[in-house]
Amino acid sequence: MDEDLRERVERAAETAALFNALKHDSDARVGALMGPLMGEHPEFREHGDEIAGVVAPVVERVNALSAAEKRDRLEELDPGAAADLDAEGEADEQLLPDLPNADAHEAVRMRLAPNPNGPWHLGNARMPAVIGTYKRIYDGWMLCRFDDTDPETKRPDLDAYDAILDAIDYLGFEPDEVVRASDRLETYYDHARDLIERGGAYTCSCPAERFRSLKADAEACPHREKDAETSLAEFESMVAGERSAGEMVLRVRTDIEHRNPALRDWVAFRVVDTPHPREAAADYRCWPMLDFQSAIDDHLFEVTHIVRGIDLQDSAKRQGFLYDYFGWEYPEVVHWGRVQVDAYDVPLSTSSIKELIERGDLDGWDDPRAPTLASLRRRGIRGEAVVDAMTELGVSTSNVDLSMSSVYAANRELIDDGSDRAFLVRDGTRVPVSGGPGAAEPPVHPDHDDRGVRHIPVGDAVLVEPDDLPAEGDRVWLKGYGPVRYDGSSFAYTDDDIDVVREAGVDVVHWVPAERSIPVRMRTMDGDVRGRAEPGLREYRPDDLVQFERVGFARIDRVPSGEEPLVTYFAHP
Repeated sequence: MDEDLRERVERAAETAALFNALKHDSDARVGALMGPLMGEHPEFREHGDEIAGVVAPVVERVNALSAAEKRDRLEELDPGAAADLDAEGEADEQLLPDLPNADAHEAVRMRLAPNPNGPWHLGNARMPAVIGTYKRIYDGWMLCRFDDTDPETKRPDLDAYDAILDAIDYLGFEPDEVVRASDRLETYYDHARDLIERGGAYTCSCPAERFRSLKADAEACPHREKDAETSLAEFESMVAGERSAGEMVLRVRTDIEHRNPALRDWVAFRVVDTPHPREAAADYRCWPMLDFQSAIDDHLFEVTHIVRGIDLQDSAKRQGFLYDYFGWEYPEVVHWGRVQVDAYDVPLSTSSIKELIERGDLDGWDDPRAPTLASLRRRGIRGEAVVDAMTELGVSTSNVDLSMSSVYAANRELIDDGSDRAFLVRDGTRVPVSGGPGAAEPPVHPDHDDRGVRHIPVGDAVLVEPDDLPAEGDRVWLKGYGPVRYDGSSFAYTDDDIDVVREAGVDVVHWVPAERSIPVRMRTMDGDVRGRAEPGLREYRPDDLVQFERVGFARIDRVPSGEEPLVTYFAHP
């Protein structure tokens, strides 16, 4: 990042932090600033991994100011923002907009409706993050309904049911009830029979292409006016498994001349020859389409508010015909745009990820290169950080970009205080060292003296990263150890004090002992990194988080004995 860009980031961050702190009468948070900063300044995005590191010290400086000093500084930087602050008055901490007509209902009842065709990718997290947050705001009720009524095109993955529930738990939420739509076919059949008797549905055996042509011309098919008794009998033959796929469907009778052809006499049930993978549903062949199944369940579970993609606006209109036939009141609907995620080469698609795993290009759903919640979890990224970043996107109908730097900034605030420090050297260069102490004792955590120090034996030589090796005759400060001068082949300890860092600009570098260090394999989004770490890391356990100084945060994944590498997963800088 060049100096001009750094200055622009610092100024924008300071303005945002001052506004945020004054608005909420509390300390500004890096995580809360990253999303708006990236949204308002698209030119920052390609430097996402560096931005948080620039923003963090700015936020610290802002938080150290008094309220009056913050106000004066904001007036100086951006008088318009200060005026906006006055206009807003007391701010609401709530990031999400109020749900429409929430007060009109005794309780807010919402639903998650995952398709269990695979574990969740990062984009799937937006729904539980937002709905779970609304549940907390309104002290509401949340259903998790697995929409698994497509045994063929979006065939359920038997492992995905539990994987999705685990993901919801990881994000910090718990459904009040969990159901599988494939357990509820008899309920859907009963409502289909009722709909036929009300004149709202009919069986149709037109070939798909033939009906498509009629629909496009706003012409009714010859089956549309058949009597309810005939449609009921033919529907029962579908339920009984007497029809094959494509032979017959049940259609909802709408307006065959509707200006939107997608709403004309849409399919409610079809026959699927492929058995459902769940044993309890394997014998069924007549399956509801999602618009029918979802509409019935939303009413029966008394859902008051639905959050769905803007691309599903036609679903609400199709389902409206059902609600009119049954005399029901349709839930409130909030539509939002798609979420796109940066930083990944792998598509944000369950089927694409599954294909890459099957080909062996990814190790599994928790491969660090995969844009999945299982991967984030294994990397040591907290579910709360994902929720924070997702809710900051709001529920706009426009497509939005999720910058991973927003997730990382939120996670950094959550884990920094509890993460011990450690040294990791990648592609180390061995340099003999002489004249200094026999061991270094850097702090376990720079902000917590009570945690003590790490005892790192130096030995006869150290490993440093090639880029940290100074020019011949120059000095560096081996962090936690002290100053050394490089003679072109070795380090010699000097009697300089810390002022050489502050005043002479001597670089502070990390290192590990050449002989006593341990091998480390660090899995990252860009592939595996090999290095060596200080020996005390052998005392850690899986799931512990550490910050490799000058490298980044990592989760300990496996601690083998002997010389087998310790395995870590890189979280973020």
